[in-house]
Amino acid sequence: MHINSHFAVGIIFASILNYFYSFSLLEFVFIVLFSFICDFDVLFAKYAINHNHRMLISHSIIPGFLILMSGIILNWSALAFSGAAYSIHIIIDTFDWGTNFFYFQKKQIGLKLLITKDEFDNLPEYLSKYKKAESFFDAKYYSSRISLGIEAIAFILMMVFILIFAFEFVLISIFYFLGLYFHLSRHFMLKKIEAYK
Repeated sequence: MHINSHFAVGIIFASILNYFYSFSLLEFVFIVLFSFICDFDVLFAKYAINHNHRMLISHSIIPGFLILMSGIILNWSALAFSGAAYSIHIIIDTFDWGTNFFYFQKKQIGLKLLITKDEFDNLPEYLSKYKKAESFFDAKYYSSRISLGIEAIAFILMMVFILIFAFEFVLISIFYFLGLYFHLSRHFMLKKIEAYK
């Protein structure tokens, strides 16, 4: 799932909780931030196994669990919910490509709905067919009606939930479009690179 969709899930989660807890702006933003922040580990992908950022500890359940426990120990509900938001991100990531969920086993686990077993087992062979390796993942993602459908549903639900449960924070939803712009511009750039002879 793309960063904008994780952001949307964070908004949905924080908006529902806001109905019960009446968060401050800082608390609401904190929860939303932790729903997508682990995707910035892509900046450290060169240190990961096969340069796959989902193999880093930041894409395991460990950070989310530690943040959640810290929030419980400190009796700060917003921090505990931030840990839960982080964990939701990791759980969601097990569905598309899989993630190094427990970290120490150094194995990408999950349903991996966007990649076949053959593709996963012979990934270097499939990546070699593209000028840029990330084009393989990009093409698989954008050719999946399920992925695109989930993106659309996440956006709609984000708007519905923030309008109903957290209207005072509605302007935060504008940041969704930054993530969307990033992914779409990257998608079209990769398509252009692959189409260029």
